[in-house]
Formats: sequence, structure tokens, C-alpha cells
Amino acid sequence: QYMNINDLIAIVKKKLNKEIIIEKIDILDKSFLHKTHTGYQDGKFHLKLIIKSEELSKLNRIESNKKIYKVLDKELKETIHSIQILIT
Repeated sequence: QYMNINDLIAIVKKKLNKEIIIEKIDILDKSFLHKTHTGYQDGKFHLKLIIKSEELSKLNRIESNKKIYKVLDKELKETIHSIQILIT
């Protein structure tokens, strides 16, 4: 089914906050940047996550990204086409 970007952002925030200690999280929809790319599909979003998290900043980049990917596994299979992660 088609997912609304605001619903998706709400789900992503909720799931990440449940599994990871996050002080602040901003999620930006970057899908418009990819409209012209091959493999672009409607209903598949490109998100940029800006996360302020002491828990994540203690991990190295690969571990912190892995943790986020694990939490968002279902969304990455179904509605998120790509994800950009910035941990501050």
C-alpha cells in the first residue's frame, strides 16, 4: 500500500526512539532529489536522518548505522529506498 511521507516519518521516529536513546531527531524527505534516477519508484522514499544521540555517538559509524538499519528493517524493505544518516 502507498505510504504517506508524514506517516513514514512518524513511524521511523517512534521505532528509533523505542530502541535507541535519542536526544533529538530530525527526518528530512529527500525523495525529490532522486526523481530522475533510474530505479526511482513512487512510494519509495529517500530519507535523511539527523540524530543527536549519545548512545549512537559512542559507537563507530558502521555499528551505529547497523543499529538503525536493524530497527528500520521492515521500512527499508517496503518504503524506504535509501537512507542518509548523520549522527551529531
